[in-house]
Amino acid sequence: MTASLDPEATITSIAATKMHHSAKIAIVMGSKSDWSTMQHAADILTSLAIPFHVEIVSAHRTPDKLFHFAEHAKKNGFEVIIAGAGGAAHLPGMLAAKTLVPVFGVPVQSAALSGIDSLYSIVQMPKGIPVGTLAIGKAGAANAALLAAQVLALHDNVLFQRLSDWRQTQTQDVLDNPDPREEV
Repeated sequence: MTASLDPEATITSIAATKMHHSAKIAIVMGSKSDWSTMQHAADILTSLAIPFHVEIVSAHRTPDKLFHFAEHAKKNGFEVIIAGAGGAAHLPGMLAAKTLVPVFGVPVQSAALSGIDSLYSIVQMPKGIPVGTLAIGKAGAANAALLAAQVLALHDNVLFQRLSDWRQTQTQDVLDNPDPREEV
């Protein structure tokens, strides 16, 4: 899947085809409205040439689908799940409760409480059901993708080098543009 897909096209694509067979990372979200945040994870993975699977899996509206997704995550080849949710944000915790595949939770910023409610829901998991919790919003989604890439890079030297290059480029961009008044 590419990051340029809108959520509706992504849903249609996933419904019409089998899961992306080479994908080791799944990006799931509770609703279509979460895509504007979770797309930042997809953008990072795309920039690193890492295949990924994208799907809407609602903890509240499609709980059976959530259970099936989680219970088959390892069999489907996923090594990391990035789960974004807003409001009650039960998706990351429920996925973690149903699979041993690591889950990184991204709190999606909400209008009512600016994502603090989502953050508390994801970060306050009981002992024994860990969820790696990232920052609220776009930065959290991007960092979840980078963290997932780092996990995969532990056993992939080519990916490790791409991550190293990505970080060096980020550093060089800051060094090359020290004046905040200049447009990049």
